[in-house]
Amino acid sequence: MAAKAEQRKLRDDELLVERTFDAPLGLVFRLWESRDHMIRWWGPEKFTPVEMDWELTPGRPWRAAMASTQFGLSKMGGVVREVEKNKRIVFSFKWDADSGEDMDTVVTVTFAEKDGKTVQSFHQTPFSSVAARDSHVGGWNSLFNKQKIYVENIAVAEQKGFRA
Repeated sequence: MAAKAEQRKLRDDELLVERTFDAPLGLVFRLWESRDHMIRWWGPEKFTPVEMDWELTPGRPWRAAMASTQFGLSKMGGVVREVEKNKRIVFSFKWDADSGEDMDTVVTVTFAEKDGKTVQSFHQTPFSSVAARDSHVGGWNSLFNKQKIYVENIAVAEQKGFRA
């Protein structure tokens, strides 16, 4: 999906965020597979994950909640749609009713190895408006900042012989 998105201009109802992690592809994917890992990096900076019901099984619903002193409690959920180990995860994403956003979006996360690092591409669509799309940019980028620190710390620990 990322290659296709790069070859064409994104529509107004699409969001694409790419990150490169100094960590092996298998490790980056493993951290999406594990609820115990995800709860440590899910949610933007200044948010604390308080609920994470996540299992990479196609057709299985997922739920999460996060809290911040500024914004209070935010809840979201969806359904895991597709999983291709070490390559791709597809899931639906929707904020709970009290968020003001009532649209189901589809998230596709792809993984590729490049020069010993992992490129993670995160694509989300459709958004009801450009404003709705743009309201997600900061949150996802902030979440991926947390993910980067978490995964790279684990990569260093595993290079030293520790297993997370």
